[in-house]
Amino acid sequence: MRREYSLGLYEKSMPHSITLPEKLKKVKDSGFDFLEVSVDETDEKLARLSWGKEKRREIIDVALHTGIPLGSMCLSGHRKYPLGSLDESTRVKSIDIMERAIDLACDWGIRIIQLAGYDVYYEQGNEQTKAFFKENLFKSVEMASKSGIILAFETMETPFMDTVEKAMYYVTAINSPYLQVYPDLGNLTNAAKIYDNNVCEDMQVGHGHIVALHLKETLPGKYRDIPYGTGHTNFAEGIETAHRLGVRRFVGEFWDNGEFEAQIDFAHTFLRGFLDDSE
Repeated sequence: MRREYSLGLYEKSMPHSITLPEKLKKVKDSGFDFLEVSVDETDEKLARLSWGKEKRREIIDVALHTGIPLGSMCLSGHRKYPLGSLDESTRVKSIDIMERAIDLACDWGIRIIQLAGYDVYYEQGNEQTKAFFKENLFKSVEMASKSGIILAFETMETPFMDTVEKAMYYVTAINSPYLQVYPDLGNLTNAAKIYDNNVCEDMQVGHGHIVALHLKETLPGKYRDIPYGTGHTNFAEGIETAHRLGVRRFVGEFWDNGEFEAQIDFAHTFLRGFLDDSE
């Protein structure tokens, strides 16, 4: 069946013990269209940024063999090494992570790097952290534009950037085709409860700038590990709005709960139902 959209699978829906080639094969077997790889703050994931050409080529060979591309990268390593940190050495590290993530994306054929929308995470934010964040964001977008890689903000669980409107402030300020928005529908749903606003109206603010959408289940005040169908995310409405705004790339975001194969199969059926209805 040929569909007019792509549905990816978040890497962390599978156990850490499974290798990246095995994950690509599982994506194929489960019916998803691509894998969204994770480069988070753990040493294990950050080490991927230092992989040599042979190791990188091995992953590409499996991707070509399975027909499952590495469709995007969730770069959350900046949570530990934020662009807006008050510590200069941490900011230097954050730019180094960005540069090497862009290099890895180029080698793996990844076109979109999702950025976590934090100025800082483990520090207390202030006007200085916001200023450092914007300064280093400019540098990051310059690097990305040189390589033709799109950086796109995820809407997060903290007030700094929990809505599309807040993400668009920086997209407008930078004013580059290489900085866009990649919202999380579950996080937007929680933000709407906090601010008493409307998810679809908030998404509309990003019209022309939303490159993909995370499909995650949430509950008020809870941002992860909520099984599909048991939370308050309105997938039908959110997907229909995204489709109307021209979005055609989606990722099922959830975490391995110990029964990952059944969880992935259910997620595939659950999400395809809404996506197929929106076509």
